[in-house]
Amino acid sequence: MSKIKPKECQNVEFKRIWKDEYLKWICGFANAQGAVMYFGVDDDHEVCGLKDSKRLLEDIPNKVVNYMGLVVDVNLNEQDGLDYIELVVEPSNVAISYRGKYYYRSGSTMQELNGVALQQFLLKKMGRSWDDITNERATLDDIDRNAIDYFLKKGIEAQRIPESERDASTKDVLESLGLLDDNGNLKNAAILLFGKRPQKFFPSVAFKIGRFGKDEADLMFQDVIEGNIIQMADRVMEALQAKYLVSPVRFEGMQRYETLEIPKEAMREILYNAIAHKDYTGPDIQMHVYNDHIEVWNEGELPGGYDETVLYGKHSSKPRNRNIAGTMFKAGFIDTWGRGFKKIREGFEKAGMPMPKVENFCGGVQVTIERTKFMQMTNVGGNVGGNVGGGVGDKVDTKLTERQEGILNLIKENAHMSANEMSEILSVTQRTIERDLAAMQKKRVIIREGNVKSGRWVVIKG
Repeated sequence: MSKIKPKECQNVEFKRIWKDEYLKWICGFANAQGAVMYFGVDDDHEVCGLKDSKRLLEDIPNKVVNYMGLVVDVNLNEQDGLDYIELVVEPSNVAISYRGKYYYRSGSTMQELNGVALQQFLLKKMGRSWDDITNERATLDDIDRNAIDYFLKKGIEAQRIPESERDASTKDVLESLGLLDDNGNLKNAAILLFGKRPQKFFPSVAFKIGRFGKDEADLMFQDVIEGNIIQMADRVMEALQAKYLVSPVRFEGMQRYETLEIPKEAMREILYNAIAHKDYTGPDIQMHVYNDHIEVWNEGELPGGYDETVLYGKHSSKPRNRNIAGTMFKAGFIDTWGRGFKKIREGFEKAGMPMPKVENFCGGVQVTIERTKFMQMTNVGGNVGGNVGGGVGDKVDTKLTERQEGILNLIKENAHMSANEMSEILSVTQRTIERDLAAMQKKRVIIREGNVKSGRWVVIKG
């Protein structure tokens, strides 16, 4: 048998025979990136011949037109006395169905689209996104003017909104952002971005943060950040700085500096990406904070053909939620040129930290950040959280004073105890307790997660 040289195409399929079930494949390819299909050719590109080739040359295009309304290019070829058919499927600009069902070719699988996946596919084919749909239940009374003012303030500071718009009416702002339909009704994006209670309309508008010890079953504490998404990144950053992340202290002369362990602007960029590109028909955004790494996950996978290498390089922006992305651009939060991950890369490079890992995971996008500075501070190779809340009578590896032993026991009983509370229990001044706490941190016996008011102590040794 002799081989053929197939046409260059993203998808090429070889079939030894024709079956009517391959009409589903043609439908799926037309709804995706198109394809070239060869019939009478095996997987090794060798021509094995096709029976009734001349009849099929008429039957196949007729069935494609009758069932799907598609016109495909069907060619009868011959090699070494054997006939084979070449069928070229071009990608369609409109949604194509076969016997009332919609198929889509994704990777190496042919999928039948149903439910939310079908809805999103149809919207995409119409040049729309889910956040562009009109919400019949919502009115302007459901919009929070404080969120509008926050947006205008940020947009003016970013020089993406003129100063003259600072006192614009709520309706004018929403209209200028394309968040009202032709009849003046609110679109989904308006409620998500500026709603007083978006959860009233969309239950999964929340950002969950959990602090874990050894594994996902070892949940130590958690927060759920709710409300509109235009201010959500600020609220999440406040929670992270207050309770979840450490801020190593350094001195330059007499000046004291505290720098968040994760580059702050790069962390914001990761949050903005998760919020702007989330599939809001799916579950909440989730952040898992472990001792050695952080995972940020949002529903909705990366665009086809995009992976970590593409994201960290030069690439075009393909927003899932066009109205949300456009509004967040106006606020100065994201860039429409696909430069967000460049900012993340630059932030982590400047901090001397490994690049966050970006991957499709469980139907969404997961960004994994290594907590290198936390691990350096704790100087522990194992899982620190496994030691949190240990027995009161445990001994520490580093020699402590009797009072410091007492402080350690108090922390084990209550990780949120303040220096003032410790001073009252141990009958010494608060300043004395603060000196002991500083010494214990220097000896890597304890570490402080979060700020003075809302944070907690973590026992490393003892």
